Formats: sequence, structure tokens, C-alpha cells
Amino acid sequence: MFKTILMAYDGTAASERVLLYAEHMARREGVEIIVVHAYEPPGAYEWASGYPAFAEHYERLANEVADDAVQALRKAGVKAMADVRRGSAVQVILEAVGFHQADLIVMGGRAQKRDNVAEALLGSVSNAVLRFANCPVLVIP
Repeated sequence: MFKTILMAYDGTAASERVLLYAEHMARREGVEIIVVHAYEPPGAYEWASGYPAFAEHYERLANEVADDAVQALRKAGVKAMADVRRGSAVQVILEAVGFHQADLIVMGGRAQKRDNVAEALLGSVSNAVLRFANCPVLVIP
């Protein structure tokens, strides 16, 4: 049914639950997981002379987060690769789905804002991905 699962991962405890669920699905179905991690260094200091080094450090940390997830999946016998991109989480996830032709997005859903019912139940990133993705989305609480 699925060939490629795109897993949104940010290294938090909530995304560790997503990793375990995606790992189980991938082993059962024999599919590949693309670990997608979005990062966005704070732009308020772009004018500062040390910003390029700071941005590089931020990118390195983002790659480490994704690589840790890939290594955990590979250790469990799952084919996996990382896709780390700079940008907003929603933008990065939706772009990566098209790029990798993913059949399913697996991501966490947590409420950080309470502006409306959808965000209170899912979180703004999960809500936006559900609205705009062109493939099924599985949200893990």
C-alpha cells in the first residue's frame, strides 16, 4: 500500500513516539522512511558579524537530530534517510512530500496554541499539514 513514509521529526519526546510508530509501520510494510527535519535559525541577528557561524552551527545541530533518528531506524532494520531543510515546518514537510513522492506523512500532534478548536486538538503545524497535504496524514498524539 505504501512505499515511502515521510516522518516529521524534531527530536522531542513527542517525536520519539512518532519514530516508534513509524518504525513499526515500516518494518511491517517493508517501506522506507524519510526523516524530515525543519530548522529556522532566528533571523533577528542576521546583521550580526557572527551570524554566519551561528547559522552553520544551527544547521549542524539540525542534521544531528535527523541523523540520530535515521540511525535508530536503521538499527531496527528499517531503510531510512534524512532530509533536513531550512524553513518553516509546514513548508518543509509539504515540499518534502512532493520531492520524495511520499505516500504517507507520519507526524506528532500537540497543542501549543489555543486559538481555536483545531489547534487545541492538533497543534498549528499538524493542522496546516492536514489541510494542505496531497497524501494521507497520520497524526500521533
